[in-house]
Amino acid sequence: FQLYSKANSFVMKKLIFTLMFVFVCLFAAHSQNYKSAVGLRLGVPVSASFKHFINEKGAVEVFLGYRNWTFGSWFNVGGLYEHHLPITSVEGLQWYFGGGLAAFFWNYDNFLGSDEFGSTSVGVVGALGLDYKFANAPVNLSIDWLPLFYLGNGYYDGFSGGYGALSVRYTLK
Repeated sequence: FQLYSKANSFVMKKLIFTLMFVFVCLFAAHSQNYKSAVGLRLGVPVSASFKHFINEKGAVEVFLGYRNWTFGSWFNVGGLYEHHLPITSVEGLQWYFGGGLAAFFWNYDNFLGSDEFGSTSVGVVGALGLDYKFANAPVNLSIDWLPLFYLGNGYYDGFSGGYGALSVRYTLK
């Protein structure tokens, strides 16, 4: 139980820090051009997200997520490279694809008769989504699917249908 409490405390501290960072950014910058964005991925898991374009079509996104469910909880951190292509019929709309890596830190409570145990795994992540930047507001929305191939965890080896999210981000210069 002590390990679980320490893990939850660590995750909560990181989540509070991330939310404070988001609010500081909201009040510190107003941008009409979309070079970087910070916000939340509202899916499984709920995650903090930072996206930065490294060139006209390429962006790097890093995320930090947490999920708690019946059998335990997990915390993940990952990064993606996303290649964006415009959908010319709608101003501000792009589709993207890409991939990256994620690390997962699992903690199980009373799972399969065990009192408590945890594990770590790495996943190769794909990305396919839509990205929209509002013309007159510093807001970016995206919706995506992240198929996942877990490596190195006895309970979650192999392909997973992955995760998806609706992301809401504040855009920065």
